Amino acid sequence: MEIEINEELRAYIDPLTADEYAALEKSLLAEGCRDALVLWGNVLVDGHNRYGICKKHGIEFRTVQNSTFRSMDDVRLWMIDNHLGRRSISDFQRGVLALRKKEILEARVAANPSDAASVAPGPDQAPAAPSDSGQPAARAAQPLATRQAVAKAARLSPATVSQIEKIQKAAAPELVAAVRSGTISISAAAAVASLPAQEQVAAVAEGKEGLRRTARQLREQKAKLRVPDGAAAEGGVQDAQGDLPPESTDVDELQRLVRALRAENAELKKRVANLAVALKEARSGKE
Repeated sequence: MEIEINEELRAYIDPLTADEYAALEKSLLAEGCRDALVLWGNVLVDGHNRYGICKKHGIEFRTVQNSTFRSMDDVRLWMIDNHLGRRSISDFQRGVLALRKKEILEARVAANPSDAASVAPGPDQAPAAPSDSGQPAARAAQPLATRQAVAKAARLSPATVSQIEKIQKAAAPELVAAVRSGTISISAAAAVASLPAQEQVAAVAEGKEGLRRTARQLREQKAKLRVPDGAAAEGGVQDAQGDLPPESTDVDELQRLVRALRAENAELKKRVANLAVALKEARSGKE
């Protein structure tokens, strides 16, 4: 059988890091391919990395058919649950996968409301083949109607899921890459994502310390904007949680703060450079 590689499926899950790929290759060379590759007809569903390594080194491998898939969405749900069962993926990856699962299930129910009770293959039909990580395949998908349900599926807190949603909606690609690589935490990335895209990119260009500094400054400014306790009784404006003034004011203030801090940092760097030149000239004069 000629195995077919679907590029959309291959790219659906974040690729292994260079170290993870090297470790898998070393394991396959030493022990062979012990876990079967999962196919849907001719299409490879699970085992893309193992398949590539086995083909490269001429290592024998087995395949197993999953005949329970009825559509590409079934395949995607199976892949998501399979990877959510892994221990090695990051919290950000868990949140992204759980949110993808929620979107697929919502779309399926919206397309066919009468099918809401059976949005995925039943537990008895779930495939048992392991993934690249060697972990058992996850069982069937269940509807994720609330953020709490998404958080439970991802083994994260609802607050973290909310931050990941914000990153997905508002973060520039450079900021997303930074949080995926671990350069910046999820909470810090969510704070930086409140900035315009150009300012996000500028913060990423400053590296890990620059991102952390920007996130810290934004949090401090947000804390300053909180309405003092008792303000409501004096006619102050509070939101439903007694937390922040209107969002537009919050964002405007944060953006003004960042611009002011960047200008201040630039001026300080200029002064330091001038002092260094002056000091060098003074030393040259004495000589």
